[in-house]
Amino acid sequence: MSKVAILTDTNSGLCPDDEKGLGIFVMPMPMYIDDTQYYEYVDIDKPQFFKMLETADHVTTSMPPAGDVMDKFEELLKDHDEVVYIPMSSGLSSSCSTAYMLADDFDGKVHVVDNQRIAVTMRLSVMEAKALADQGKSGSEIREYLEDHKMESSIYITVATLKYLKKGGRLTPAVAALGTILRIKPVLQIQGDKLDTFAKARTMKQAKDIMLDAIESDLTHRFGAAAGEGCVISIAHTQNEGEAQEFKKEAEARFPGHTIQIDPLPLSIACHIGPGALAITVSKSFLDKF
Repeated sequence: MSKVAILTDTNSGLCPDDEKGLGIFVMPMPMYIDDTQYYEYVDIDKPQFFKMLETADHVTTSMPPAGDVMDKFEELLKDHDEVVYIPMSSGLSSSCSTAYMLADDFDGKVHVVDNQRIAVTMRLSVMEAKALADQGKSGSEIREYLEDHKMESSIYITVATLKYLKKGGRLTPAVAALGTILRIKPVLQIQGDKLDTFAKARTMKQAKDIMLDAIESDLTHRFGAAAGEGCVISIAHTQNEGEAQEFKKEAEARFPGHTIQIDPLPLSIACHIGPGALAITVSKSFLDKF
């Protein structure tokens, strides 16, 4: 039986400290704050990040240096027969295309997965990959499963402020100013590799109701699982734990029988939407929870 290492990055919401407990390997993602480079969970944590985000002129994310990725592949192949690498969706970063190129040097022992996910849904894919590896599946079988099921997932997000979407160029200054005056809270969606506007709300309560309706629609119409069987629902947020706990109670009331967990969104998303955001996700999965 092939010994397969599962490798991902901190865009999944996992951190290097999770390696020991989960048996999953995690690469920290680099970012630049006013031209200074930091690595998530290595030399900057979430409280530090959000404090710096308030005053920074420029915050950008980057992909791991190619040399670091190559070194990690080589390190893992010393103790494993194969590596399955699950980076951020190719539609949101060039990490995936770079990894494909690097994997060519490893004679089929490194399998790069582009399953079009990020954050909580990406983490679920990583946990599924680990479960499949533990079942004895090969690297190619794991990659095939994840890519076959890549579109069976949704993320809905609402933000507390339009400031960071404007700063990142996702809103024009005029639209951002009008939205602020009218107190519009956009509900965004991530389906596959696209971040799009889904709906507009005037209050956080209305935004949460819109997101819960969207989850119910996905369960019923996309996944054919009105009761949520075979699906995982989760809550995510940026520096908004209290509101996330309340949203979890609302989701549990709407979708009874689910074990709904709460996770912070990774910094790769937080830098674009700022603090105070709320998200809910649903994915088809053979796992009950993760």
